[in-house]
Amino acid sequence: MVRRAALVAALALALTACQERTVSSNKHLQPIPPQTLALMASKGMDEDDPILVRVFKMESELEVWKKGRDGRYALLDTYPICRWSGQLGPKMREGDRQAPEGFYAVSPALMNPNSSFYLSFNTGFPNEFDRANGRTGSFLMVHGSCTSRGCFAMTDEAIGEVYALAREAFEGGQRAFQFQSYPFRMTPENLAQSRYDPNIAFWRNLKEGWDHFEVTRLEPSVEVCGGRYSFGTRNCTPADPTVTAMVRARAQADEIEVARLIESGEPAVRVVYEDGGGHPSFGLANAREMDVASATAFAALDAGRNRNDDRLGIVSRPEALAAGPRLVPVDSRGRPLEEATPTAVAAQTRPAAPAAAPVATASVPAAAPQAPAEAREPFYARMLGGLFSTLPLGGTPAPRDPATAPVPPQRGASVAPGTQPLWPSSGYSSLD
Repeated sequence: MVRRAALVAALALALTACQERTVSSNKHLQPIPPQTLALMASKGMDEDDPILVRVFKMESELEVWKKGRDGRYALLDTYPICRWSGQLGPKMREGDRQAPEGFYAVSPALMNPNSSFYLSFNTGFPNEFDRANGRTGSFLMVHGSCTSRGCFAMTDEAIGEVYALAREAFEGGQRAFQFQSYPFRMTPENLAQSRYDPNIAFWRNLKEGWDHFEVTRLEPSVEVCGGRYSFGTRNCTPADPTVTAMVRARAQADEIEVARLIESGEPAVRVVYEDGGGHPSFGLANAREMDVASATAFAALDAGRNRNDDRLGIVSRPEALAAGPRLVPVDSRGRPLEEATPTAVAAQTRPAAPAAAPVATASVPAAAPQAPAEAREPFYARMLGGLFSTLPLGGTPAPRDPATAPVPPQRGASVAPGTQPLWPSSGYSSLD
């Protein structure tokens, strides 16, 4: 009875925190999958070219962008996020379960090859902006498995691939990759719906960085000026007037569209979660099944056994995932107008508004169009041997021949002997 009580207490802790214990292996040296290498080649990219990462909470997706031979970033692939915690909005204080939002720099020192959640990297929270605004927290990670307390949990296969992409970019000379974390894709529809959210001023500040990247497809420079993010500036002064004008033109076009949507009756809402969310392609709505899976996974981890047969690892707060997001209509002060009921997030299913056409110049060429939705298929189609749908937001998976289904990387798998890790062994304890 005592042992059972101790296990239940430990399980409760594991399901509410991104705690990490050091687990030594060389899984951080696994190669980039052949399918991804082929995708790179088709897009004119090399495996050691720099990367840039964008995360979207509401859509529960992580994008990896890679610099091509033209010197500009293009979307390589989109990866589903299994679990993030908290609500839409920035992390404010230690222990609030919020996953961070903002612009961060991830260097080799922030990569953890010995995470107990397969592999991980630290987002770099708190950055200069967070510290300037009194925000606190530590060890906010992107890692494997499916448990979060302020982290982005990707499953083992996904973090293994993202980790390998970052490792090769560092080997190619990139000193740090930019990690952009958003509440949602910065479309006029999402901004119109969120116009009375308490975080809207902060989100509009993030959109300035979004616009810089969308216009130029170059990593925007980031400063903190007057307690706000400042993009494309040097000593808080615009570094390139041409880029500044292009970004302003795009922002104005989006504002016109926001105004049009509001005038046409777009409702003001808040998206509310019991405790974060996860990508619908994981099928995490069955709380009872996830409770059993989580208990089994933790018991195996606690006993030091291999969990190769466990698809997702520990799933934190499955009952909160089962509740799903709610759309709460609000008034101009952000107060609820009526009792909200669980519903699909309309902004997720609506196609994104077309981007404003940037002005081409000799110094900054017009941005290439965003990669179509099919760009995410290579990873979705092979993830965990067909566990995921190839559709952007779930649905019926395409038929797959079991004989040709790829085998996902196994926990504890090793690589060829004699290879040396790029980083020294280090462990993190993710607390938030």
